[in-house]
Amino acid sequence: MKFAAVLAAAASLLAVSSAVAADSAPPPGPQWLKAKDGRIVDETGAPVILRGMGLGGWMLQEGYMLRLSKLGQEHVIRGRIAALVGPEREAAIHAAWLDNHTTKADIDYMAAAGFNSVRLPMHYALLTLPADQEPVPGVDTWKEDGFRRIDDLLAWTKAAGMHLILDLHAAPGGQGNDLAISDRDPARPSLWEAPENQRKTIALWKKLADRYKDEPAIGAYDVLNEPNWDFDKPATKNGCGDEKQALLWDFQRRVTAAIREVDQRHLVIIEGNCWGNNYNGMGKPWDGNMALSFHKYWNRNDEAALEPFLKLREQTGLPVWLGESGENSNVWFADAIRLVESHGIGWAFWPLKKIGFNQPLQVEVGPDYDAVAATLTGEAKTPVSADKAYAVLMKLASRDVRFENNTPHPDVIDAMLRQPHDDSVRPFKPHRITAKGGSISAVDYDLGPIGRAYWDQDAANYHVATGGERTLWNTGRAYRNDGVDIAPDGKRITDFTAGEWLRYTVNAERAGTYAVKIVGQGPMTVSANGGAGVTSGGTVRVLAGTNVLVLRSDGAAEATSLTLNPLP
Repeated sequence: MKFAAVLAAAASLLAVSSAVAADSAPPPGPQWLKAKDGRIVDETGAPVILRGMGLGGWMLQEGYMLRLSKLGQEHVIRGRIAALVGPEREAAIHAAWLDNHTTKADIDYMAAAGFNSVRLPMHYALLTLPADQEPVPGVDTWKEDGFRRIDDLLAWTKAAGMHLILDLHAAPGGQGNDLAISDRDPARPSLWEAPENQRKTIALWKKLADRYKDEPAIGAYDVLNEPNWDFDKPATKNGCGDEKQALLWDFQRRVTAAIREVDQRHLVIIEGNCWGNNYNGMGKPWDGNMALSFHKYWNRNDEAALEPFLKLREQTGLPVWLGESGENSNVWFADAIRLVESHGIGWAFWPLKKIGFNQPLQVEVGPDYDAVAATLTGEAKTPVSADKAYAVLMKLASRDVRFENNTPHPDVIDAMLRQPHDDSVRPFKPHRITAKGGSISAVDYDLGPIGRAYWDQDAANYHVATGGERTLWNTGRAYRNDGVDIAPDGKRITDFTAGEWLRYTVNAERAGTYAVKIVGQGPMTVSANGGAGVTSGGTVRVLAGTNVLVLRSDGAAEATSLTLNPLP
């Protein structure tokens, strides 16, 4: 989508901010955040609900975000690219990616939409050397270019009045058995298996804290993303059943102590085992200004799902923060955010952008990229050449990933920032019926909650709760993120089954009777303003001004458009 169109989409979302609770954002020039009585508050003591996005895929690349799930970790992906195009050209691609993935325009877009915070997933290797590559063992080499990139991001967020939360997503050695999220190489010692990796991680946090100790726009230090390691019960692999976890808590105490040597003011956020959620064995809080993060994916959005963390807040007196969530449908997003905010809990969803449809910004790629991806994974029947792969990957890193070339998804923004507080229905696009009639694309149904803007049988993925298969809510994975099935080209409704319906707000220049034409296939009806449904070729009565049309399926159907033509 062109830059002007992206800005228009962002501007249209400014109204969302007025619907958000008054304690959502610190005033311009972000204030210091701190923990007080189980809440995150600003300098005046006013509660702050953090509403943010994580910049996944920028400083740490995970395979699934690039349609390279089979490769997994960043070092594997980069190794395959280097083997295909050569090490020097791979390095150029990676540098371009870092330069272009996240820019000031992305941050300004977030601020205009109504977000008040950004979570930055950091890869330690952008900031220091691996422990076994240090010229002098035990003496840390610091990479100024990585710190400069954080400085730039801080300047952008600060100018936008947003807090920046630093998140160590990939620690030296890697912190879990879910390999891709921390770029872990299982052939080398993990964070937990090598004391030198632990020492380097602690030194890195001290370096970061010393650099940013006087910056209130740094909202917090998120010490270690999603530990998932079996400290007590190796058979369980990801630490979900561990009870003591002594090394995990000792390590985070040591990180906190190192931070406090140089920075006594910033909020420190810790995470439990089992992807941030297992706090067994933590004991009493060891710092007066700390918070607890939990992560939430693919489970139910009910009080029972939140209860363990509410209890943890009550027991410790510390704030809890939903530090990562997402990768689901708009229904799930709105329900999850409504749930946590009802208990005064802020959140950071994941991610801001990727190759995919269910986040605020989509990186668009085409068949050339798919051919390169198949070559990298070894699935291509005819592998692409090194020169072709370099050209495609450099285009991705230098052009496609940039904000002005991304496709914005206003429906996702609406689900995150308006729908948790406002269940009214709004037009997705303006639909006008003139004296000559008009046509409506079926995929441009209204914005709003399920049951009000549309109805669909499969609305979200709850596979963690059900123990079953993952449910795909939009089978075409295109255009919008509701539980409405849209073809991959984004131009028609598919799998439109009996009882499902779509609502359209339409403005008519004049009242009258209009003949309806439904372009599609299968049994469907259209009704206007609560009247009886008619099939294609029937007529509906339209009022001057605002009208509500409903397209309903009475069986297996597909729909491309609705056309209303005035009768003489």
